[in-house]
Amino acid sequence: MKRSAWRYLWSAQDIRRKLLITLALLVVYRFAAHVPVPGVDRAAIADILRGGGAAGTLVSLLDLLSGGTVSNFSVLAMGVYPYITAQIILQLLVPIIPSLQKKMQDDPREGQKWMERWTYYLAVPMSALQAVGQINIFSSMSGGSIIHNFGWGPGQFLSSAALVMSMTAGTMFAIWLGELISEFGIRNQGISLIIMSGIVSRVPANITRLLSDQANRLPLLFFMGIITLLTIFAIVFVQQGQRNVPVMYPGRRVGNRMSMPVKGTLPLKVNLAGMIPLIFAQSILTFPAIIASYFVHSSNTAVANFAQSIQNMFGGGSNVYWIMYFLMVVIFTFFYTDVLFSQQNYGENLKRIGAQIPGVSRGAPTQRYLTKVLRRITLPGALFLGIVAILPWFTGLILPLGQNTGLLLVSSAGLLIVVGVVRDTFFLIEAELKQHGYEEKLLVR
Repeated sequence: MKRSAWRYLWSAQDIRRKLLITLALLVVYRFAAHVPVPGVDRAAIADILRGGGAAGTLVSLLDLLSGGTVSNFSVLAMGVYPYITAQIILQLLVPIIPSLQKKMQDDPREGQKWMERWTYYLAVPMSALQAVGQINIFSSMSGGSIIHNFGWGPGQFLSSAALVMSMTAGTMFAIWLGELISEFGIRNQGISLIIMSGIVSRVPANITRLLSDQANRLPLLFFMGIITLLTIFAIVFVQQGQRNVPVMYPGRRVGNRMSMPVKGTLPLKVNLAGMIPLIFAQSILTFPAIIASYFVHSSNTAVANFAQSIQNMFGGGSNVYWIMYFLMVVIFTFFYTDVLFSQQNYGENLKRIGAQIPGVSRGAPTQRYLTKVLRRITLPGALFLGIVAILPWFTGLILPLGQNTGLLLVSSAGLLIVVGVVRDTFFLIEAELKQHGYEEKLLVR
């Protein structure tokens, strides 16, 4: 009789140490998430959340993905998303700039180190710009400044610069905690676990807010549970989906004899892009609203009205926003998948080791064939991500949930992130157990 390796999870000293370090660093992050920005008017942000509409939808979305740091307007109000945005920008620049593409292909290890270093560099100005934009857009939503004496005029510059630097430092602190988790805790999962902890921390508050609605409490609980279970099932099903392309690998030489070629498979995932298209599409759609926030209080009435209409359209409450969100998620899924797959360059890598797909020439023809197959299987994955993105809006059209529609984000975009991170963490811990010899032990009677 055999027992699973998971029964040795706590008895494996090295793995137990990594789990405890991970939990301790996540606790530190959650404590830091409650350190408020000096001078912030929390009542104004609470009014935006209660007010609903475009402003309330946008703030609720940002609050969910940041783990409640936006509603508190903590120094970690931006979370680690400037870092993710910087990472996406650099990944998109690689196929555009030939020198970067050559660097990544000639020495992938050094290219990866260069990518990580410049991601940190780019995250700093991205954090500062997002901090200013976040303060401005929230101020325009509330009809006044959410932070006393914030501005760049005489007598305001030093205090405003210090405030922006504190929010930038908060983001870099969160990134540093994520890197510590990846190095000393669960490897390569630091940033993902930071994001997941923020989303999970909002679940009790969301359930409490849902239960506070006495009129619709039972229907809301029923539909929330059904939608959550269906979404989890769909996410796991799609994330596990893959197409196995047959590959013939060359035989090995054993002494003076050559073994027969080995038949293997090359797995291509249905959803190679993961959650990145949702974050990227959201960032792009939020950008016009951030820019418009600078002109809402313009002395020119026409400019102010136009800026207000742009902010309402891209603030997250209009039907146009959700339709554009669906289309952009689908487009970015194809685009980002193509970028990632072209960087992996399977055609040349298979040619280098002498492997070949039956009926397909080596090198560039193999890469074109695999790209064609990947684009075909990416279609259901892209449509799935688009449906997940607009699920709160679609559910709100069907069910009379009112302002509680925002809670369903936990069942769509938030669940996509949480389920993906839990799945990856599960596989990493299982790999660690196998590496330490705990794969399966025989039970001796």
